[in-house]
Amino acid sequence: MAIALNYAARSDVGLGRSNNQDSGYAGPHLLVIADGMGGHAGGDVASSLAVGELSVLDGESHGSDDAAQHLHTALDAANGQLRRRVEDEPDLSGMGTTVTAILRAGSRLVLAHIGDSRGYLLREGQLTQLTKDHSYVQSLIDEGRISPEEAERHPQRSVIMRVLTGRDDDEADVSVREAKPGDRYLLCSDGLSGVVSHETLTETLAAGMDPDATCQRLVELALRGGGPDNISCIVADVVELGGGPPPSTTPQVVGAAAFHRPRRSSAAGTPAARAAALRARQEDSGDDSEDDDQPPLTERERRRRRRRWIAGPVLLVLLLVAGGFGGWRWSQQQYFVGVDGRTVAVYQGLTQDIGPLSTSHVLESTDISVSDLPTYWSTRVEARISARDLAGAHDTVQNLEDLAAACRAATAPSPATPATVPTVPTTAPTDAPTGSPSATPTASASASPTQTLTPEDCGGAG
Repeated sequence: MAIALNYAARSDVGLGRSNNQDSGYAGPHLLVIADGMGGHAGGDVASSLAVGELSVLDGESHGSDDAAQHLHTALDAANGQLRRRVEDEPDLSGMGTTVTAILRAGSRLVLAHIGDSRGYLLREGQLTQLTKDHSYVQSLIDEGRISPEEAERHPQRSVIMRVLTGRDDDEADVSVREAKPGDRYLLCSDGLSGVVSHETLTETLAAGMDPDATCQRLVELALRGGGPDNISCIVADVVELGGGPPPSTTPQVVGAAAFHRPRRSSAAGTPAARAAALRARQEDSGDDSEDDDQPPLTERERRRRRRRWIAGPVLLVLLLVAGGFGGWRWSQQQYFVGVDGRTVAVYQGLTQDIGPLSTSHVLESTDISVSDLPTYWSTRVEARISARDLAGAHDTVQNLEDLAAACRAATAPSPATPATVPTVPTTAPTDAPTGSPSATPTASASASPTQTLTPEDCGGAG
């Protein structure tokens, strides 16, 4: 039985973001959702690079037996692209992206997943989550420390343990499953799954609307829920060829990847990769040759061409001014925790200055002395700890206040019982700005949620 996919993709910047760092690709053989992270310039680059590298798999060149290997190879190539891009542009250091992808090979579907974007299957009215979030709160759920309901309200729910960042140990989970006509698949970023409940997702996917209308409805539901993050989704129905709705044939690209034209490494080495590279070169080169036998331009045509030459630079200046103002407005929606003199403070703006130009200012001061913090955390604060939003910065300040109190108790002159305090995860939020030591996920965030501080741990920055 021959099957195919009938699909649609949508992406929206949301109500809480000024730029879209999600990317999506939907084609006859490939579905991909990527949620980028990495501050002011990294997230959209990372997600579009990943989608651009994986898109070469959207063809007939892979069989059922080697499809998983093709997907592994393409993910490795995408990871290599990220690494090389950071080497070429150090300002992008710390960028990364989630990837959730489905590659169709005959009647089999290969699912690859890394990060906290999700894949779901609706079969016979039952919605099943196919992926497991690579997040801090998911590790707490797996260890039985919190319930899934508590995870939805956990202050560290945005902390991701594993994404594509260009490092050698960035490994995705890959599995293979049989596709059945009537199945409906949903791939989405956490801007949808983090806002719309499982029950509402089930009801919407089972409502009988076509993939395009379903995608539109899902985005509307996320916006009604506040739309705090970028919202991206792909809905794909498995159809039997000749026995139902005609399958989709035209690829759809949404989000950041629709605006970026990432260079593909063609590392997958497939005929589809070479064909995609050839198409890209043809599109870039165009057909701008002029016939030498064309008659000379009239005076009127010369004046018209001169006006176009003048209008071009003027338009460019206007666009630069508008872009600069938009960038400034965006920077004022960023927050981090740093040092003001000898105390901890909440800053508004970017963690990195631009040459001699300061891009941030103190928004809120605290009475937490840096010298009261554990040595490790005083170093972290001096390097600036980024936050997803102002509420996240407040959470970080509260954690630092607890650590400072524990250090004061541990270093008190009189004998005292070592203080036990909540551990602050050392992993970055999903959109941590570049340049912060918190921008690299580490395995230590899965450690026990309590730790004992000794006088040797404390002392701060002095």
